[in-house]
Formats: sequence, structure tokens, C-alpha cells
Amino acid sequence: MTPNTLFNIIIAILIIDFIIDHVIDFLNYKSFNDPIPEELSDVYDKDEYYRSQNYKKDNYKFSVISSTFSFVVTLAFFFLKGFAWVDELARSFSDNEIIIGLIFFGLIMLANEIISIPFSYYSTFVIEEKYGFNKMSKKLFITDKIKGLALSALIGGVILALIIWFYEQTGDQFWIYTWILITVFTLFFTLFYSSLIVPLFNKQTPLEEGELRSEIETFARKAGFTLDNIYVIDGSKRSTKANAYFSGFGPKKRIVLYDTLLKDLSHKEIVGVLAHEIGHYKKKHVLINMLISVLITGLTLYILSVFIKNPLFSEALSVKIPSFHVGLITFGILYNPISEITGILMNFISRKFEYQADNFAKFHYDKNALISALKKLSKKSLSNLTPHKAHVFIHFSHPTLLNRVKNLMTN
Repeated sequence: MTPNTLFNIIIAILIIDFIIDHVIDFLNYKSFNDPIPEELSDVYDKDEYYRSQNYKKDNYKFSVISSTFSFVVTLAFFFLKGFAWVDELARSFSDNEIIIGLIFFGLIMLANEIISIPFSYYSTFVIEEKYGFNKMSKKLFITDKIKGLALSALIGGVILALIIWFYEQTGDQFWIYTWILITVFTLFFTLFYSSLIVPLFNKQTPLEEGELRSEIETFARKAGFTLDNIYVIDGSKRSTKANAYFSGFGPKKRIVLYDTLLKDLSHKEIVGVLAHEIGHYKKKHVLINMLISVLITGLTLYILSVFIKNPLFSEALSVKIPSFHVGLITFGILYNPISEITGILMNFISRKFEYQADNFAKFHYDKNALISALKKLSKKSLSNLTPHKAHVFIHFSHPTLLNRVKNLMTN
């Protein structure tokens, strides 16, 4: 195979992926006007339904523009030999492969962030603002971007530096050490995400003593779930949309409630949502997801180790000096079809887990409370009640509201 042939394969993958994504999104767009199922007829009134339709259409049109722009810029970067230019620039600063790799990816990440900021700004301060969701100030928007970029550079930089060092020290065996590194990081991130990362962006406070906390603790004891850490996060400073999530395991497990959730739902509905989250823990979904992720990562790294030394990977991008960091770019694109398949598989498993967590809530608490909560949350976020099946199959990590309601209503 010649470098030019491999380059053409890379471009073909990018084009095919772009076309498939847009076809799926268009099918989903066409389903916006499908009749609302009888089971969901009470979610929206006429005015709210009209508003939700406009919100979905605005987001779709914006997505077409932003993704097309990103696609065109990406193709131009490939055809104009952008990676070769960035590699040469990085090499002008140092002869050390680790430093070169860090500068190479740092420049690409920074350029990508600069290009994406106007689109992110428009989405937040035009579309989300128009429909009453945005509560973020421009100062907070900028601060979030800076913090996110710094955090990505710090964590990503350390991991990348270690991976390149493993590669230089161990050659073909680097994937084993990298696998161990990523596994340890994943475990650490799962345990300490809420206590170390979230406070950089949001304030978390323990749920105060009172009727709601008592109801939650009573249910937790009944379900055989030890729960000491219940926190409220100030999500309202960014958006009116509500959420709740479960993180960690063992003594580090905690449930986090958005303050908007406390405002929008009744106590019983909140406990219903938490019953679902506790169901994830009782069914060991956190551990299973982590195990699957670790196995997929190991397989991916092993395949990477087989191909990464091939000079074609760098030559295809017109880079004169073969390197790990350029080969990583080529591999990432060539591996994308497999990554898409594993992503679909993970979404399928995730949807199964959501049903299991719903069933736990149904059998251990009150299915009607959870149904009511899910409907309110869908209404609050102006969600699509009639997504296309193809869009659900490929992109949804959760079942549709209709399918969840049907499942909850069965005995």
C-alpha cells in the first residue's frame, strides 16, 4: 500500500462517517412531526408542543451548519498537509519526542477549541437563551472554557507524556503499560470525579436535613443501600434543565441532585428518580461498565501496538519523520469504524441497564412516581418524544421516554 492510497482511505472514512451522521440526523428531523403516542399525550399542551418543535428544529439546523463547517475545515487541514506543518512547528521547539508530541497535540487542541468557541457561544447565548434554558453569564462561559482547557491539557498532557515514554522504553509492549495506566486513571476518576473535578466548576452542598432527606434515607434503608453522601449541585447557574447522577462505589459512592431537580419535582418523584439511580448501583452497572470499558481499551491499545510502527501512518499525512503522535492520528481515523460499532454496542448495553434500573425502582418504590418524574423532565427540557429508530439505535444511551413508560407500566 502506498501513502497516497492510505490517505485516500482516510478521506473516504471521514466522508462516509459525515454522510451517515447527516442521513441519520435528517431521518430524526423528519420524525419531529410524527404523532405523539397516546402514552405521552399528557407531556405537552399545545403551546409547549409547538415550542418544543421549534427548539428541536433550531438545534437541527444549527447542527447541520456547525458540523458541515467542522467537516470542511477538517478536510482542508488534511489536503493542505496541516499535520505536517504542525509537526514541523513542534519539532522547531525540541528534539525530545515527548515534548514534540505534547506540543503537537496541544496546538491541535487549542486550534480546535478556538474554532469551536463561536459555535458553543451561539448555542448557549442564542438558542438556549431563546428557549429560556441558559442561565450562564458570559464571564462564567469564558471561565468554564479556560478551566476545561487547562484541565484537559494537564490530565491529557500527563497521560500522553507517559504513553509516549512507555512507547520509547518498551516498544511493542507499550500497550500493556498504557492499559494499566488508563485502567488506574479510570478507577481513580470514577472514585473521585465528584469530589475533585466537579468542585472546579460547581458548588456541591450536602442535602439539608428535612422531609426529603428523610424520605430518601428511608427508601435507601428499605432497599438495602447504605447512603451517607447526598449532595445538591448548583446546576441552575448554567441551565434550567434538571438532572441527577450517581458516582463512585464503596465508601466513595454518592448521589448528586441538581438544584433544578429539587425545584421541578415533588419529593416522591425525586425519590423515584433516586430509586432508579440506586438500581444502577444494586445491579452493579458502574462496575460492569468500567470492566467493559477497560477490556475495549485493552483491545484497542493492542491493535494500536501492531500498526503504530508502520511508517505509512506518518507518510500518509505527508509527515517526513515517522512518529508515535502522528501515527496516533492516522490510527484513530482508521479505527473509527470499529469504534462506531463498539459505541453502538455500549449504547445497547446502556439502554438495557436503564430498563433494569427502572425495574428496580418499579418493584422497590413507586413506578407512577418515576413515570411522572420522567415526563416532567422531558417536558422541562423540550425533548423529542418521537425520535427516529435509527437515531435511537446509534446515538441513544437511554431508551426513549415512550419505551421507558411502556416498560414501567407492565407488571
